[in-house]
Amino acid sequence: MDEKSLVKKVFAQNSDAYIKSTTHANVKELEKMITWTVPNKRMLMLDIATGGGHVAKKYAPYVENVIAADLTPEMLQVARTHLRDYTNIQYVVADAENLPFLDESFDLVSCRIAAHHFPNPTKFIEEATRVLKSKGTFIFVDNISSEDNELDSYVNELEKLRDPSHIRSLKVSEWKQIISHYPLTMRKEQLHKKILPFQDWVERTVKDSSQKNAVESYLLDANTKVKDYLDVKQEKEQILSFSIDEWMAMYQKEAHS
Repeated sequence: MDEKSLVKKVFAQNSDAYIKSTTHANVKELEKMITWTVPNKRMLMLDIATGGGHVAKKYAPYVENVIAADLTPEMLQVARTHLRDYTNIQYVVADAENLPFLDESFDLVSCRIAAHHFPNPTKFIEEATRVLKSKGTFIFVDNISSEDNELDSYVNELEKLRDPSHIRSLKVSEWKQIISHYPLTMRKEQLHKKILPFQDWVERTVKDSSQKNAVESYLLDANTKVKDYLDVKQEKEQILSFSIDEWMAMYQKEAHS
């Protein structure tokens, strides 16, 4: 099974869990996105890899229209049912690396907690830039790995053990390197720790108790450096929570010369 088919399979199986996810419904983070981007009723917005539609829901009252796009039809259907009261959200099955929209179609493009599932992040940035209007805003949020190679490797192995559709959480330096090749100017960024309640996080994607136990054992057996970085909280042999790095960055597309 290729990477994108695996992503569709995992998200189709777990669509309800993403709607209910406390991590994805984080009110403070969604409010910060609004504060940073200053949306208005003249804006046409695209939310790439909308998942449970949390970003689309948050922005809908502020903009003219939101296109909620996702690779997984089942995920979109669940989001559509969840957001049925919002009449200015449209739903489109779309690949983040091959968006079915004309050049410079959107005033605002968002992608939140999804890009670690994309096989080709460079193509994703290329497409997000292409469909964004001149002087438009791109707001990006994702889980980030450490600049330390040992920690980077561990975090991505942990994610893959829990979710086989995980491709890679990039380092901030890697994202910045990719984005530097496109006409995007950074306006604001923030790197912070995100606390993940272990049960909610692991049960969102694991198939059975043996997979869950394998993930928990992998964390319990981690060395001190890893546990300190992840701020692992545990009671005896039970993981309560841990923390990962998350990066929020806002870019503006350069004006035509």
